[in-house]
Amino acid sequence: MNAMDIKQILENLPHRYPFLLIDRVLECEPGKRLVALKNVTINEPFFPGHFPHHPVMPGVIIIEAMAQAAAILAFQTLGAAPGDSHVVYFVGIDEARFKSPVGPGDQLLLHARYERHLRGIWKFSTEARVGTTLAAEAKLMCTVRDA
Repeated sequence: MNAMDIKQILENLPHRYPFLLIDRVLECEPGKRLVALKNVTINEPFFPGHFPHHPVMPGVIIIEAMAQAAAILAFQTLGAAPGDSHVVYFVGIDEARFKSPVGPGDQLLLHARYERHLRGIWKFSTEARVGTTLAAEAKLMCTVRDA
């Protein structure tokens, strides 16, 4: 199981500030699963507008964080990196559910599990948790293409 620091994450994702949503990879088993960490702070660019008096991390941003975890798992499974002229495109979301709000000070644990790869489409089961509390879950699909 391979952990990754921010330098390794930057080598495995094309995203950059303010849209890089993975701070650390805690565990990675290529072809199987990945666990990543997102530290949620009041300094996030979406909190001033969502919502000023009760900051809540938008569900679409939680989905994007889960998708970035899945993308790292896809690149690790392929043995490739975005710098190798590959890019991951989001192609579908099924069974997305939001169970608990996420706010400043939370640590979001992002779980991505590889389900299958068929005709160029990768499918992952993903979860976002704060501690043991499920915040969100979804089945995500993506495709990896030449840039």
